Amino acid sequence: MSALSPAFGGASGLRRLLGGEKSASPTASTSAIYPSPAAVRQLTPPSQLSEAELIDGCLAGSRLMQKHLYDRFSARMMAVCLRYAQTTFEAEDVLQEGFITVFNNLRNFRRECPLEFWIRRIMVNAALRQHRRNAPLVAVSDGGDYPEDLAGEEFTLANYGFEELLGLIQELAPRYRMVFNLFAIEGYGHKEIGEMLGISEGTSKSQYSRARVILKSKVERLDAHRTNGTFRK
Repeated sequence: MSALSPAFGGASGLRRLLGGEKSASPTASTSAIYPSPAAVRQLTPPSQLSEAELIDGCLAGSRLMQKHLYDRFSARMMAVCLRYAQTTFEAEDVLQEGFITVFNNLRNFRRECPLEFWIRRIMVNAALRQHRRNAPLVAVSDGGDYPEDLAGEEFTLANYGFEELLGLIQELAPRYRMVFNLFAIEGYGHKEIGEMLGISEGTSKSQYSRARVILKSKVERLDAHRTNGTFRK
């Protein structure tokens, strides 16, 4: 992403790292014969770099390793950000904020879980921060205005593509979208969601129920459009 290019040193910085600019060091010829471990990592195809090599390279200050890490995970993290954001522009802001947090805190990563999982948590937290700034939650009554047995009404989303599902989720009101993502996709419990969003556990449950009602209605309309051949992309 262009907004992140300064963090990676820009085009000139990458040229220096990749050897596109001549070095003024008097030991250049020696290092060409006996390349350092860092130089060997730079010659390794990015897809073959291990997570440990990416992390170690970033911690050593290699902008090339930062770029490789970003390139490896940015598309998947953008998909996460899009689910929480109302627009692509908002998702890009979340992605940028998230990766800044990743690089600033990489030294604190304990390597006890896959790197992707850790980065995903950071992206979710960045989305929550943006939500608090831009769309404060409006609490839904805890009084149970929704059918008690709604959770038992199953409907599948397996037959829909990413773009269709993304459109359905992005159309949800912010408070419903956040709770639906955190519960149905990220796997948090309603008590955890309540603590994360500053609402009660009952409010989280009722907002999730409402989100399901809305999504079920949208899925039914989408199915009808498909059947009648009038689905509008």
